[in-house]
Amino acid sequence: MSQFISVFDMLKIGVGPSSSHTLGPWRAAQQWIKTVNETKLFHQIDGIRIDLFGSLSLTGKGHATDYAILLGLSGTDPEYIPIPEIENIVSQIKNQHKLQFNNEREITFSFENIVFNKDFLPFHANGITFRGFCKGKEISTETYYSIGGGFIVQEKDHLEEVIEITKKNFPYPINKAIQLEEYCENENLLISDVVLKNELELRSADEIDFELKRIWETMLECMHIGCHTEGKLPGGLNVKRRAFDLHNKLIKDTTYKNLEQWITAIRSTEVKFREILKWVSCFALSVNEVNAALGRVVTAPTNGSAGVIPSVLMYYLVIENHQADFSHIKRFLLVAGEIGSIFKKNATISAAMGGCQAEIGVSSAMAAAALTELLGGSPAQCLSAAEIAMEHHLGLTCDPIGGLVQVPCIERNSMGAIKAIHAAEIALETNPKECLVSLDKVIDTMWETAKDMNKNYKETSEGGLAVTVRIVDC
Repeated sequence: MSQFISVFDMLKIGVGPSSSHTLGPWRAAQQWIKTVNETKLFHQIDGIRIDLFGSLSLTGKGHATDYAILLGLSGTDPEYIPIPEIENIVSQIKNQHKLQFNNEREITFSFENIVFNKDFLPFHANGITFRGFCKGKEISTETYYSIGGGFIVQEKDHLEEVIEITKKNFPYPINKAIQLEEYCENENLLISDVVLKNELELRSADEIDFELKRIWETMLECMHIGCHTEGKLPGGLNVKRRAFDLHNKLIKDTTYKNLEQWITAIRSTEVKFREILKWVSCFALSVNEVNAALGRVVTAPTNGSAGVIPSVLMYYLVIENHQADFSHIKRFLLVAGEIGSIFKKNATISAAMGGCQAEIGVSSAMAAAALTELLGGSPAQCLSAAEIAMEHHLGLTCDPIGGLVQVPCIERNSMGAIKAIHAAEIALETNPKECLVSLDKVIDTMWETAKDMNKNYKETSEGGLAVTVRIVDC
């Protein structure tokens, strides 16, 4: 039976700056609470210690991993927590040395209870162990692994079976891109048609539309916030937000009062090649500046690559098709989600496992395929666009300065978005039957490249820019 990964597994609403180092640990904390409740240990626990391993430890401070764990243990949910509450909850724990455990019980807790261990656990680069104590005796120990995109597993799980294989008989089981292409060719369907038919096995049409609208509205709000917020990003690098100034230069003196009017205002601006490049960059930068400031974003497929898909979709809405409506947004997100799931099934979307090719590279491939469908490309051309985008991200390392998702991460979203648009245009002028490299082959290559890559370039901040430009130099 084929593994099924929903579009809603690939596109999750959460808090920045990282899906693997923030959202994943947050979800792990929630899962541990569920476990100790099921084992009747919750009310016995009067002390907690958390051990972080590998990449989670090496870049955890810069990724707010400790904050995420505390927020998860406090009973909050990253999808719904009001952003201003984050600092309030963390500050209260710091100052009072008290944790509201699942917002039910107060227990003593200090930041020193979160231990950063540099060694790696053998199962995965992102390991986290929760230990619960009762009167000094350890009564609960659970280890989780954050494997990218907000997904978490335990060692007893099979890594390739992150999403439980359901007993449903999906009309179009997909593991490889070639299967998707064959379904489309044999039944004369678009990729989005195939994906939708599978999703309808789990949700009603209304539920799918509601969730996709919520995802897009979160993306749009994120771009709007980023374009209208100035200042410097937190973390110590003193990175200046650039989307604000860039947006002001591009929008000029056009006026608007809400999100809908903002889109109309952008559509009325000058459309030349350089302006298009700047708008796409502005949208991508805006999302990842919000992400870097612990704002709400959509994993696409990760937080660190969250700006690529919304910026390419926004490009289509404000540059390519002014008459576009929700049906276009829906098709875009369905295609993007499915391409991302194929990468996850056959390679990785975790920078700690595969470098930045697994994040920006995958997001660029997702966006390229989705844009190609909206521009009238065939399913084969969509898959070709995804292949082109990933082919030109192969080997991209993850070397964040200071462990922060800022430099080079924010700019990389802009580059990934531009590459996605370029890949779509190349694919539209290409006969897929003449292509030498298939999407499945490039995914295999990406995974082999990931396995060969030195661990210093896998989100450890122990190589590349993170070494040549240290936080103390900034």
